[in-house]
Amino acid sequence: ENACNTAYENGATLAITSELAISGYPPRDLLLHEGFTQACIDNCSSINSKIQLIVGTPLPSGGGMLPYNGAMMVGDGTNSFVAKKMLLPTYDVFDEARYFISGEKVSAITIDGKKFGITICEDAWQNSGKVPSNYERDPIVELSELDDLEFVVNLSSSPFHSTKDLLRRDVAKCAAKTLDLPFLLANQYGGNDDLLFDGRSLAVWPEGTIIEAPPWSEGILMLNLDNPEQSNWLPLDNSKSELQFNEETNIKSKTAELLDAITVGLRDYCVKSGLKQVVLGLSGGIDSAVAACVAARALGAENVLGISIPSRHSSQHSIDDAKFTADSLGCEYMVVDLEDLHQAGEKTLQEELNLGNPVASENIQARLRGLIVMGIANARGAMAIATGNKSELAQGYCTLYGDMAGGYAPIGDLYKTEVYAVAKEINSEAKLAGKKPPISESTLTKPPSAELAPNQKDQDTLPEYEILDEILKFYIEDLMDESSIISNGFEKSIVKDVLGRLERNEHKRWQMPPAPRVSERAFGQGWRQPLASKRIWK
Repeated sequence: ENACNTAYENGATLAITSELAISGYPPRDLLLHEGFTQACIDNCSSINSKIQLIVGTPLPSGGGMLPYNGAMMVGDGTNSFVAKKMLLPTYDVFDEARYFISGEKVSAITIDGKKFGITICEDAWQNSGKVPSNYERDPIVELSELDDLEFVVNLSSSPFHSTKDLLRRDVAKCAAKTLDLPFLLANQYGGNDDLLFDGRSLAVWPEGTIIEAPPWSEGILMLNLDNPEQSNWLPLDNSKSELQFNEETNIKSKTAELLDAITVGLRDYCVKSGLKQVVLGLSGGIDSAVAACVAARALGAENVLGISIPSRHSSQHSIDDAKFTADSLGCEYMVVDLEDLHQAGEKTLQEELNLGNPVASENIQARLRGLIVMGIANARGAMAIATGNKSELAQGYCTLYGDMAGGYAPIGDLYKTEVYAVAKEINSEAKLAGKKPPISESTLTKPPSAELAPNQKDQDTLPEYEILDEILKFYIEDLMDESSIISNGFEKSIVKDVLGRLERNEHKRWQMPPAPRVSERAFGQGWRQPLASKRIWK
């Protein structure tokens, strides 16, 4: 309502929200609860807007059936249902056929003498050919056959991943070309559970002019359809981001984008869950250092507690590096020595540990650390965050009920090589702000180690991370099989070991905390592997 009235005060005559703006996207099984859709409609009706507003909301279908994913027009005391989403995606992270009924026809309405079409997210994607589904209808083509349309709008909740902005821009360009009309797309911003939305609302004209809102910023994209150069951006957070008017609009470095994305993910998860503080183990390693920096960036350093929990195997440089990060950030720092608990655990399990499995002995430390972090988090009414990365989660190089303990894993969809890149971005950002870089040179350069055994290093059992991450990306995101990956120049034995570990550790990924999705295929809604399986294909 406030945004609508701000738009009105700046000369707007029509406002468009993102897809399902009232419920948030995705509302999941809330849509199955009696009364939820009506509550959304009631909320829409209560909006006191000075201009006509097209707002995304579930719409009732009648007869106790599933709702529509739709749009409602409110303002000037008039409320009416104006659009129903026609194409319901069921691939990747989407499961809309579980929750919605498809709309029957394209929608067009007239406001203030201007007739325009209304589409909802996926309705525009079929025309570009950039979806894996082959729908029987193409709403953009159907709208292009209507007379007297002046423009088409799209209410969108298009989840972020590392190349999504380019795809979304191509979709909008295809729609504008097919329609031979301006195409306007309002996209959701923020984090919902493990899904992130980067905003970047945009408009495209048939001749190729593109206007795009800044990424990772909440605001109002004010569009002048007759004179695009008079369009502007009204940020709601008083930032200084501005529009640009070219093909390179708002393209950030990939690493800076990842940092913004995971910061928004953690921030919104905490805000929407009513959480004000987070607790994490600070080991002196790269993963916990980056996680601490992201937490401070998202919530403020005063709301972050880093706990150093050294054991007999911890190096002094790790203890020093953990303190360096906490001191540089200005967050609270605590040291809890593990030795007494470690000895007690070994004594209690001595007979079993004598059976000779070294992993059992190593994991006692990780689980005791989890106990400490969770205990302190519970005592403070805070949330523990896990610090594992995607490479480790893929290989099972993590301990259930140990370092995997926590309510959220802010770097859980970053490969290890990306973690290092983000660490350098964090330090660069600090330098530009005239602050002390929070991640020490020692943390950046020392060989990665869990320090659960004497002189232990990750590469004792894993390939170099540059090699490991490439293999994982080929398999997870590009869906290559073993032979195809080997043909790209990797040793057969290494590929077999990596894929074998990936398969054997699915049970851990089923128990991992939610992590903000930044890759094209993350361990989450878009990854649906059998929990118990025996691979019979090569």
